[in-house]
Amino acid sequence: MASASTSKRIVIIGAAGRDFHNFNCLYRDDPQVRVVAFTAAQIPNIDGRTYPSALAGKHYPEGVPIVPEEDLEKTIRDKNADVALFSYSDVSYAHVMGIAARVNAAGAAFELAAPVHTMLPSKKPVIAICAVRTGCGKSQTTRLVAQTLKAMGKRVAVIRHPMPYGDLAKQACQRFGELADMDRHECTIEEREEYELHIEAGNLLFAGVDYHQILRAAEAEADVMLWDGGNNDTAFFEPDLLITVADPHRAGHELAYYPGELNFRMADVILINKVKTAKPEAVELVAANAARVNPGAEVIRGESRVTLDNPDLVRGKRVLVVEDGPTLTHGGMTFGAGHVAAKQAGAGSIVDPRPFAVGSIKTTFAKYNHLTDILPAMGYGQTQMSELEKSINAADCDAVVIGTPIDLSKLLKINKPSVRVRYELAGEGAERLAAIVKGHPSLKD
Repeated sequence: MASASTSKRIVIIGAAGRDFHNFNCLYRDDPQVRVVAFTAAQIPNIDGRTYPSALAGKHYPEGVPIVPEEDLEKTIRDKNADVALFSYSDVSYAHVMGIAARVNAAGAAFELAAPVHTMLPSKKPVIAICAVRTGCGKSQTTRLVAQTLKAMGKRVAVIRHPMPYGDLAKQACQRFGELADMDRHECTIEEREEYELHIEAGNLLFAGVDYHQILRAAEAEADVMLWDGGNNDTAFFEPDLLITVADPHRAGHELAYYPGELNFRMADVILINKVKTAKPEAVELVAANAARVNPGAEVIRGESRVTLDNPDLVRGKRVLVVEDGPTLTHGGMTFGAGHVAAKQAGAGSIVDPRPFAVGSIKTTFAKYNHLTDILPAMGYGQTQMSELEKSINAADCDAVVIGTPIDLSKLLKINKPSVRVRYELAGEGAERLAAIVKGHPSLKD
C-alpha cells in the first residue's frame, strides 16, 4: 500500500456510468488522490478502454485504464491501491458485500460514496425520477412529468442517466433535439430505448459522460431539469422533488438492492407502479415498507397501462416476445410489458426463444437462466444487434411482440410480422402525480 507521504491510490469499480460521474465529482481535480484504474462489469465490451485525458483532466495526461472486474484483485495489487470505491447500480446486498470481501482480501479498503457528495446543484428546479430496481417504470413516469411541466408552460430538459458505450470524449455532452441526432451520435439499441420516446414527444434530451457540462448546457435551454435515472441509481443532480418508482412484482426488493433502497428512503414521493397486474398482498408489502422506512413520503399507486398496436396479429397465434434487456437480465424479471400484452391479447402460445439464440444472445440465456419464454433485447453495439436480429429471425413463430420501449423493426430486419407494445402511466396515480408536480413550490413563478 502507498505510504503516508504519497497520494491515496484508488480503484473505481464501475459499469461505464456512475463510476465516471463519481470520478468527475470526487477525484478529478484533487491532487491528493490518484485514480489508478476503473473496473468494468454488467455491460459487454466496455473494458479494455481508457477514460481519456480530455475528460480525466490535467492530473491524468494518459487517461485512466478500464479493466475487467474479473481482474479486480490483480489490479489492486499491481496498482498498489489503497481504496476501491464501488460505483454501479442494481445489485443485491450480497453482491455488494461479495465485492467488498474481494477488495479487503486483496488488501484495500472498500468504500461507497454518499449520494449527497455527487449530486450537482442546479440554478434551475430539479425533479428526479429514480427507482428501487431497473424496469419499475421510470421512463413512463418521466414522460408524464414532462408532459405536465410542458402544460404548465415550462421548458423542460430531460437529462438521462449515462450510457456511454462508444467514444467517451465524443460523448462528453450529447444533445438530442430530433430523432436524427440518435444516428449522429451512433446510439445503440439500449440508448435508443431510453431516448426515442422522449424525442418523439418533443422533449429536449441530454446525456453523455460529463454531467457538469451537461447541466450547464441544459440550464441554458430549459426552465426545469428533469432527471431520468438509469437502473436504480441515485440522481446526479440535487433534486427539489425526488420521485421513486417501486415495483410490486418484486416486492421486498426496495429494501434489498443497492442503491435502490437509498432512493426509497430519500424519496419525497413513492410511486408503487403496476398495481393492476401485481398481487394485492405484494402492493401492500411495498406500501408497508414505505411507511416503515420513509414515513414522510407520499405514497401513490399507479397503473402501467399496456396496449398493442395491432392485437389481431397476436390473437390465437404463436408469438415470440422480445422485452427490454436490462429489465430481464440484471433486473431479474421473468416477464415484461410484452408478455403481459401478449397474454391480454389472447396469444395462442408464447414461443421459447432459447433454441434459436445465437452468439452473445445465447450466452445471455446461459448467464441469466431464469429467462424461459422471453427474449431480452440486448443491443450493446452492432455485433450484438446483428445477433439479436438473427435470433429473432430464426424463431419458429407466427409473429413477434416487441415489448421494448422503441420499435425494433426500425433497427432490425425482422422476417415475420411484428406488433409493438406501448405502456404509459395511467389512472388515479398518474393524476395524483401530475397534481403534485403542478403544486410543487419550486415550480412557482
